[in-house]
Amino acid sequence: MSHKKPLILVTNDDGVTAPGIRALISVMKELGDVVVVAPDSPQSATGHAITINNTLHINKIDIDPEVEQEYSCSGTPVDCVKFAVNEILHRKPDLCVSGINHGSNSSINVIYSGTLSAAVEAGIEGIPAIGFSLLDYNWNADFEPTKPFIKKIAQQVLQNGLPEGVILNVNFPKLPEKDIKGIKVCRQAKAYWEEKFDKRTNPMGKEYYWLTGKFINEDKGEDTDEWALGQGYVSVVPVQFDLTAYHAIQTLNSWDMNE
Repeated sequence: MSHKKPLILVTNDDGVTAPGIRALISVMKELGDVVVVAPDSPQSATGHAITINNTLHINKIDIDPEVEQEYSCSGTPVDCVKFAVNEILHRKPDLCVSGINHGSNSSINVIYSGTLSAAVEAGIEGIPAIGFSLLDYNWNADFEPTKPFIKKIAQQVLQNGLPEGVILNVNFPKLPEKDIKGIKVCRQAKAYWEEKFDKRTNPMGKEYYWLTGKFINEDKGEDTDEWALGQGYVSVVPVQFDLTAYHAIQTLNSWDMNE
């Protein structure tokens, strides 16, 4: 493997055979040497989960002959990044990309996303990282329109790096390339899920539930990811994994908690 090219780690949460990750790999091969470590089955909405009560299984696979190192992992997306850095690469890659996710990871979805958590884990390791998602849940979604934008964003990160403690959350509207207006750097929209549990009964008479919900966006700002996507732009949100609410420290220090 050439040391002149950037070393790029590719992962996802939809599984190593998902069309989204195969599209992402095809772009990354234009930019550097690619190593793939991704789940062997779908791991959507696993967030930042790691495997501690079960063993992990890693298998070398051969899907793309142009990718020298490609592995499937029985664990979560975060497990994949940890294993790649510590057991396969033995050094930090120049870039970690996660996706392309089948479905949106804008707004509050960043909290639940396995796609973004893999990128966050890379960021924690000090690796510049990007999570990519397309607003289309169809397994056979058309990822071609995203490719020029993915290449452009990844090139910028490779050239310029990212601020310490920051990763990028990139979402694409479901549009033909000619209809995508450009790229907008945004903030995360203040939105939430209004959850509902669909109660059912199986043939044995036992009750079970399906989690359903409605996405509620009450944020009317024109600087958010939801607004940008609705207007036909690619949204880029810088995400930090330091969850400290610095603005609340002074308030909490005013409480009499030591009395």
